[in-house]
This record gives sequence, structure tokens and C-alpha cells, in this order.
Amino acid sequence: MDPVFAKGTMGGGVAILPSGDTVYAPAVATIVAAQPTGHAFGMVLDGGIELLIHVGIDTVQLKGEGFDVKVKAGQKVEPGTPLVTFDRAVIEAAGYPLITPVVVMNTKKFASVEQIAEGETEVGAPIIAVEAKPKA
Repeated sequence: MDPVFAKGTMGGGVAILPSGDTVYAPAVATIVAAQPTGHAFGMVLDGGIELLIHVGIDTVQLKGEGFDVKVKAGQKVEPGTPLVTFDRAVIEAAGYPLITPVVVMNTKKFASVEQIAEGETEVGAPIIAVEAKPKA
């Protein structure tokens, strides 16, 4: 795995190995970055969590081939809104892992960011728990 993600340099989160071909919004959020290449999305959830979803490792090298972006920056999304569909065969043929990091970029603003699910999960199932810091 990419060392920047593996070491938690960017923040706490999880790595997902997608079983399908679509990435969905995990919560009510505003898209702040939707890369035209389709490989990465930044969003701010209504609770202030800054989330990065990075489809695959090094997939920026594909320059958008195999990705169909469904959202744009500034767009408000609901849970389950498709962000991007991707062609698994294109990514795999290029030799890039489909492992998809989901990172809370502003981890330091919270008391904890914990993985709460393992193995296969359904779309919409919680996979990360974020706990607010106690009020000072």
C-alpha cells in the first residue's frame, strides 16, 4: 500500500477493497474536490469531517481512463449518491491495486477515528466512527 496512506500521514481511516464498480457518498456532504480523473474525491460532511476517498493506488496515472465522474465541486450529496463509476478491468490491466483509502483528513480535530467494520459490508453500512473531542 502507498506509504502516505499506510502510515496514517494524511489522517485516520480505512482501506476498502471494492467489490463493485461504484463509489457512493457515505453521508450528507458537500463535495469540495472532484478530480476530473475520477481517482479522488474530497468532501466535508455535515458534522465537519473532511473526508478523502481515493479510488485505487496510483490510479491518477490513468489520467481518467476507466473513470466516469458523477459529481462536481460545490455539489451537495446525500448518502448513497454515486460519486464515480470505474472500470475494474482497466485499473487491473494497468497493474494498479483497487484498494481504496477513505481518510478523515482533519483527524486531529477529533478525539478518535476508528475502523468499526471488517470484511464485506453493504453500501451505507458505517465503517468509521469519529468521536468529537470533549468540550473545553
